[in-house]
Amino acid sequence: MINISEVNETNEMIQHENLDVRTITMGISLFDCIDSSLENTKKNIYDKICRKAGKLVETGEKISKSYGIPVVNKRISVTPIATVGSSACKSEEDYVELAKTLDKAAENVGVNLIGGYSAMLAKGNTDKELIFLNSIPEALKVTARVCSSVNVGSSRTGINMDAVRRMGDIVIDTAKASYGTDSLGAAKLVVFCNAPDDNPFMAGAFHGITEGESVINVGVSGPGVVKKALESARGANFEVLCETIKKTAFKITRVGQLVAREAAQMLGVPFGIVDLSLAPTPAIGDSVADILKEIGLEHPGAPGTTAALALLNDQVKKGGVMASSYVGGLSGAFIPVSEDQGMIDAVEAGALTLEKLEAMTCVCSVGLDMIAIPGDTPAESVAGIIADEMAIGMINNKTTAVRLIPAIGMKVGDKLNFGGLFGYAPVMPVNAFACDRFVNRTGRIPAPIHSFKN
Repeated sequence: MINISEVNETNEMIQHENLDVRTITMGISLFDCIDSSLENTKKNIYDKICRKAGKLVETGEKISKSYGIPVVNKRISVTPIATVGSSACKSEEDYVELAKTLDKAAENVGVNLIGGYSAMLAKGNTDKELIFLNSIPEALKVTARVCSSVNVGSSRTGINMDAVRRMGDIVIDTAKASYGTDSLGAAKLVVFCNAPDDNPFMAGAFHGITEGESVINVGVSGPGVVKKALESARGANFEVLCETIKKTAFKITRVGQLVAREAAQMLGVPFGIVDLSLAPTPAIGDSVADILKEIGLEHPGAPGTTAALALLNDQVKKGGVMASSYVGGLSGAFIPVSEDQGMIDAVEAGALTLEKLEAMTCVCSVGLDMIAIPGDTPAESVAGIIADEMAIGMINNKTTAVRLIPAIGMKVGDKLNFGGLFGYAPVMPVNAFACDRFVNRTGRIPAPIHSFKN
């Protein structure tokens, strides 16, 4: 039972420390929408999303009002469209039509974003999936709410380097297609290794093929709460530090569990998971970088940063799993540059580089996230960065991801300004030495030896 002291403590977290439920995401299976006719497929998709998620936004707002807990975003994830459209889609334009259908359905039900314009290519790809990849730049250009992700590797199958090389081009093409909007299209495109089936956070959310008909997943976030709690542990030993983070994560996850159960019951949809991710926003006081500074770093990027982040990530997970039997998704600490004012400050101070961020991704929840790079960066270099990050995920048996934003027409030191949740990002330098001969090899990097566990 939650006592009055815990209620008061939670209220304080919400009112003064930026605690919120970042998203209620409804996952919807579209397998029964598949048809050989494109028009029928579009109609099936639109009707099912509107039917299943018609009351999602209303439910989120009711819960927020009833419990006084901010529910910031209401979102939808669907079965990967590369699979759903494989029977009906004969061209890139056909897949773009499905993207427009998703966008129209998302607008009708009132959600912020819809994820699942996705493909699972960890080991190989079909001819239809190659057509789908080529459709991504245009699909993200002509839609407002659609998010895309492509899984190109796993610890079990290795890394599909043909897909990695192609994604280098796709990332550049997507940025060019959205030129004039600060390359916003690329901010809605994620490349994964070991993508989870139940992630509620965009832009990487999709309804995995292991999932049921529909499900409610909740993402809860509270960097400000953890930072505030750590202020009482200044100068304390590591045991006290870890216990403070763990106990705080437990309290945050309890809030997410409450909202998830309530939403699932009201919508008549099974509860899936709570994703406890310290996901920052551009708001002051809502920063993972500030937590690292409170732990004892002058800026993220200073010596000791990777160790501090590893400690933070592990304790967040330990606290979360004690609060809910179904913690899933990504769960841990996010380090997106544009969405975290403290990370932006570290980049502008010269403390944080792309290479240091890559090292940090070995121990954080996701990977290289919301990083602006010069617009003239070669596609081969983008593919090389993706390959590096996929290798970290593959070898360490963890989810890693890349969300790079080539800043078309901009150079190092310039700023991309997305506004809202995406924030702004200083353009960071990329190693100028070439990797063309490496990424242009064809085939697959084999899975590591520890993948053989049968």
